[in-house]
Amino acid sequence: MADLLWDDVEDLFDPETMGALPDVRVPDTTVRDWQALLDLVVERGWRHSYSVGEIPTTRPQAQEVLSRPADAECAQLRVWPADGVEAIFRFHTPDEIDFDVDLRELQGQERLNVLCGFFAAIGRRLGKPVLMDPEGDHGHPVLGFDVRADRVVRLTEPELHGWARPGSDR
Repeated sequence: MADLLWDDVEDLFDPETMGALPDVRVPDTTVRDWQALLDLVVERGWRHSYSVGEIPTTRPQAQEVLSRPADAECAQLRVWPADGVEAIFRFHTPDEIDFDVDLRELQGQERLNVLCGFFAAIGRRLGKPVLMDPEGDHGHPVLGFDVRADRVVRLTEPELHGWARPGSDR
């Protein structure tokens, strides 16, 4: 059975109200968690590519990439857990794993199931929540992997007339 039904969360996947690229994060992480994520990508056989700036390169160890100087070009890992579904991880800090997904790629029950499976795989491996915030609204998760429930859950109540960002006039 699916973690979530599309009809129950469709409002959270509207690029017009959520922003096309919501912020996804795993809080309170360490270099060890980043390495576990890198290992998971390989173990699952998810297609992926790693680059620094615009230059593709081989996937490093987490310690190596996270110890780069603060002014170095951004390192990123692109992961495709399924054809047509991409997650882009950026190595900003060991304290939080953050990545983007594109809501335009995540329409319908089948794609929602892919996303839930992806979040659950990461959350189970790390033993931590995986939280999705509206684009640019860090700290207000609307959806996420709940470690205790061992599944992805909705974290905000639907509004009668569509979702409104916290603090907005809608």
